[in-house]
Amino acid sequence: MRPMLLAAATSLIALSAACGANGEPSAAGPQQAGAPVETRPANAPDQQPAFANQTRAPGVTTARALGHTVVASGLVQPWGLAMLPDGRWLVSELGGNLRIVTADGQVGQPIAGLPAVDARGQGGLLDVAVGPTFAQDRMIYWSYAERRDGGNATSVARGSLSADGTRVANVEVIFRAVPVYDGDKHFGSSLAFDAAGHLFITLGDRSDAPMRPQAQQLDSHMGKIIRINADGSVPADNPFVGRAGALPEIWSVGHRNAQGVAIQPGTGAAWTVEHGTRGGDEVNLVQGGRNYGWPEVTYGIEYRGTPIEGSVTAREGTEQPVYYWDPSIAPGGQIFYDGAMFPEWQGNLLVAALRDKHIARLVIENGRVVGEERLLTDLGERVRDIAIAADGAVWVITDEDNGKLVRLAAR
Repeated sequence: MRPMLLAAATSLIALSAACGANGEPSAAGPQQAGAPVETRPANAPDQQPAFANQTRAPGVTTARALGHTVVASGLVQPWGLAMLPDGRWLVSELGGNLRIVTADGQVGQPIAGLPAVDARGQGGLLDVAVGPTFAQDRMIYWSYAERRDGGNATSVARGSLSADGTRVANVEVIFRAVPVYDGDKHFGSSLAFDAAGHLFITLGDRSDAPMRPQAQQLDSHMGKIIRINADGSVPADNPFVGRAGALPEIWSVGHRNAQGVAIQPGTGAAWTVEHGTRGGDEVNLVQGGRNYGWPEVTYGIEYRGTPIEGSVTAREGTEQPVYYWDPSIAPGGQIFYDGAMFPEWQGNLLVAALRDKHIARLVIENGRVVGEERLLTDLGERVRDIAIAADGAVWVITDEDNGKLVRLAAR
């Protein structure tokens, strides 16, 4: 019997200052900028940002007390989080289960009808999204590592969720990344629909050194952002449609392992966040046809402590990240805040931090980061994905064997 667990307690915190520590709430008023929240030495101290506040932006403070509630626990490595119109949550688990969790913490049985996943390493059932026409067709979408001849790769499928939420029907795979590779890392993969119904899919470079160059190749989906229609067809205005030797689904190139994509309110632009190595985690405004550099242009160093061979931090013809972290925070999902509970956060980018176990709130003005705050620091767990409820509260899942669904709200 799957446990249905409610929180035993609520942790109330007042968020203070640039260090991200818990403390007393400051007086109401405008956000004040202070010292950067990141105080650790950089892995690549000789690298310099291309412009002001591209890294270690001034710290900002939320001018009210916040509290978090653990709504449900007992989830096994939850990965993706999406809200259904009735306020319940779709939660994917890396091992292959998709569940519905109610707003009061009841954890449902696995939804039947999903295809098998290749659940090893970083592979498995990845992101989940509610389709833009759910009210008419009850379509949901999910990405996953799919076993194929010769290895595996990221795929995206969709199906109709039954009225009782117990199964999906009419399942079809609408996208399969190529080439296949026998590995267990860097599958991506985050999903987001824009207002026109285009589906953005983030894909990793598969990590291993022989695969890295494919992030720059137009005949490979590896290390790319993909843009398709909801039925899997290719939009006619994609930047590489009609180019010889190019895969038409590609939107942008030169990414390492993007696990977050979000559509910016007002502009409709797609923003991504991707894992760097030791440093070099990037937030990018991804524009059609642009090259974001990896592995030739990047910040940070190799995990083994050496420079990334042949790379520089800037090169003509490639785009700079809007923001980067060194040391790495290991970013997961992300979302732009759009809600009534925190009007001072409107338009801010909220980024899940796995390694550093917090939410990074980035204040963005005119396409640049002007402030950073670390939220949910006292939870002490790897934050995997973030969503905003109808009341404006922030909900997250934690990437743990005993994963949790957590609500962050104003006290």
